[in-house]
Amino acid sequence: MNDTKSLPSLPDRLSGNPCSPYHVAENFEHKIGIRLNGKERTDVEEYCISEGWVKISSPKSLDRRGQPLLVRLKGTVEAFYS
Repeated sequence: MNDTKSLPSLPDRLSGNPCSPYHVAENFEHKIGIRLNGKERTDVEEYCISEGWVKISSPKSLDRRGQPLLVRLKGTVEAFYS
């Protein structure tokens, strides 16, 4: 018997914030890996493959709601299930 489920395809843009319109809960049931310029990143909050950027949280700065500020890094983005 074959019990393996097919993984949902990863969208072009995905956010880890549940309040974001780009958050898709089904994708977070599996571990997602992100590569930026060939280097694997573990601190990515949001990515967009077609525009070539990822957003990571700033270590010290907070916005007016108390959430960490996001910094955009540009480059070649690859998303995959790990």
